[in-house]
Amino acid sequence: MKTLVLGIGNTLLSDEGIGIHVLQALSAEGPLPEDVELMDGGTLSFTLAGPIEEADALIVVDAANIKSAPGTWRLFEGESMDSFLLGNRKSSVHEVGLTDLRAIALLAGHWPEKRAMLAIQPEMVDWGEFPTPAVAGAIPPVCAAIRELIESWRHAT
Repeated sequence: MKTLVLGIGNTLLSDEGIGIHVLQALSAEGPLPEDVELMDGGTLSFTLAGPIEEADALIVVDAANIKSAPGTWRLFEGESMDSFLLGNRKSSVHEVGLTDLRAIALLAGHWPEKRAMLAIQPEMVDWGEFPTPAVAGAIPPVCAAIRELIESWRHAT
């Protein structure tokens, strides 16, 4: 099962880059299964439609307004991910892009059945190369959640 872990964000805007920082931490923690690909999605573009369509499973990590304390994270899986994206179009500068990518994948006939989004509440989106301490504190548990999700999906097939 090919799994794409897509980190989204701009690492020049402090907490906005959290998706990329999570990917870096996941990579540094040690090996993932061979069929798991980590991809820096940056600030999104339509070029990501191909990799999403080719994946059997998709995990997206991004900063998003989940109306919680900074560093709080939530896992949205399956249809709850779709509902979050469609119902909160202005929660993140990227979610309009994710919604568009979802539409492209659906038109192409392949929006991964196994899909999830880990949304992390930012504290500050301003110039800075590193996340704030509260948001950086979310990195280890989010990495653990990603590994657990991948493992649970592998055992479900």
